[in-house]
Amino acid sequence: MTEPVKDATPEQSAAWHRTFAPQAFNRTWELLDLDVRTSEEDEEMLSSTFTQRFHWYQIGDARNRAIADWQVSRVAAVLGYAELSQRFGERSLAVCVEHDLDAFVRGFAHEAIARAAAEVDDVETFTEHLELAKALLPDIEDIEDRDILAADLAEMSEE
Repeated sequence: MTEPVKDATPEQSAAWHRTFAPQAFNRTWELLDLDVRTSEEDEEMLSSTFTQRFHWYQIGDARNRAIADWQVSRVAAVLGYAELSQRFGERSLAVCVEHDLDAFVRGFAHEAIARAAAEVDDVETFTEHLELAKALLPDIEDIEDRDILAADLAEMSEE
């Protein structure tokens, strides 16, 4: 059995969080991007998204935390956990509002809530948050970021 590191310094702990947060975030994306996943990969994806969230909440700033919550919401929606998806979409938006985060992150928080609402056929919430996300598109200065959000919103509008 592997023994835990005893008496890790705060600097060591922070370094581990800075290492594991993006690794787990990126692993989650690799799994999300698969056309077909096994049930084991679905379980790994759920685990990895909560792992990235845990680590970002230890060392990240508000933007990192909002994006971490957004990713949990996306994974939960993909796996059919609508209530969990809504919960973390709302958490993402709350962090965005509390810290006045940029339009890109706020747009994706609204996208998450709309996606969760779509899972339970809540047309009113879906439409409200889809429109709020679309309204933020002109405020996103980075063209690539704007196009990423616009593509996700267009995909949701087609479904």
